[in-house]
Amino acid sequence: MSSDSCNSRHFSWLMKSCFPNPQHHHHPHGPHPLTPTSAAALLRRQTTISSLPDDLLLECLSRVPHSFLPSLPLVCRRWSELLDSPTFHSLRRRHNLLRVTLFAISISDHSSLSTASLCLNYESAWRVSSFLHHGSFLSLFSHSRLVAIGRRIYVIGRTAMLRYDTWTGAAVSLPGPVASRKKFATAVVAGKIYVAGGCARSEAVEEYDPESETWRVVSMAPRKRYGCFGASVDGVFYVIGGLRIGSLGNEGLVVPGSRAKGSDAAAHVYASSMDLYDVAASQWLRSRTVPGGGCVVAACAAAGFVFVLSSHAVELSFWKFNGARKSSGFGEWYRIRAPPLPAQVRLDSTVRFGCVAVGEKVVLIQVTGCIDDLLRRSGRTERGLKEGLVLVYDCATGDWSRGVDLPEAIRHAACVSVEY
Repeated sequence: MSSDSCNSRHFSWLMKSCFPNPQHHHHPHGPHPLTPTSAAALLRRQTTISSLPDDLLLECLSRVPHSFLPSLPLVCRRWSELLDSPTFHSLRRRHNLLRVTLFAISISDHSSLSTASLCLNYESAWRVSSFLHHGSFLSLFSHSRLVAIGRRIYVIGRTAMLRYDTWTGAAVSLPGPVASRKKFATAVVAGKIYVAGGCARSEAVEEYDPESETWRVVSMAPRKRYGCFGASVDGVFYVIGGLRIGSLGNEGLVVPGSRAKGSDAAAHVYASSMDLYDVAASQWLRSRTVPGGGCVVAACAAAGFVFVLSSHAVELSFWKFNGARKSSGFGEWYRIRAPPLPAQVRLDSTVRFGCVAVGEKVVLIQVTGCIDDLLRRSGRTERGLKEGLVLVYDCATGDWSRGVDLPEAIRHAACVSVEY
């Protein structure tokens, strides 16, 4: 069963063999002498997959074709727990069966949760689904952030969180961060979720443990940021860009262009800075500055690097930071080829980007702003590209390519990748 061409007959045997055979009975007067043929038949009846130890069972489950994976947790609790283990993930990687899928999630004010998924190397169109979530707090997710652990996506709002299972489509309500946050940084380090920034009242960095489903404060950030981005490489939580939260400007923010003394300089420093938190050592490393002096508009981590997209009002620059702490190049910046935006795209405050690592690739998604509107404002009459533009950067070759545009049914979405 090494490909998706595996037929359902073999898979049905795999599931049925997890349960005892009800037609097999022991003779009340003891065993009868067995012929070689009958002994082999009895051995086949007694050796079911449920009798295998965990390591052998995991070896079998790890070879199941990708299309059958969503059904496996439904067989029994034991299978469900094994499928959540790191060993299952490692075996899938060893057998070269892992697939990385890009997910976009949008939550409306009408208690509707919409998702779209795309497996870059195997699919040519997004798969869209939508369902109602019976909850009165979905407005808290207007500026949510997404992270993924295993097959589950965590949608983190201001004070609430949803856990979405990409296999079953089930969404479960969970407690959100203790501090109310908006447009904050988040990333996963060693199987736990970390959030920082987006809170005017506290510099607290919080950690979420999926096993205990609890939040706790682990540190105080060196700066209060709003609109920042998160990434993680080699055990370090990166808090990147954003605006300074202070006493100046609207909503307590120091904003570029304000007339307050020193506000332009403060906004510039925060917009291009990066703080590094060593999770294992519980300490902050030396902060870094993104070269070029632009404003960070998107960031993610892939292939041992932190990738940062910066805006310079009329153009974009693209950088990568070496996050491998044991390498001689740790801490070095490299300017790489900027995304080749179509000529119709005019950068302004209405255009937003999402940056997601998908395996050894970086996917850039235009998640808000309408290019048609920009064309009308610029006086151009030809139709441009709609929002949802997807560009893919190959970390190995350094090449950009055009991806499949985000579906019209799920605009203004937050994006994340899931590997299984």
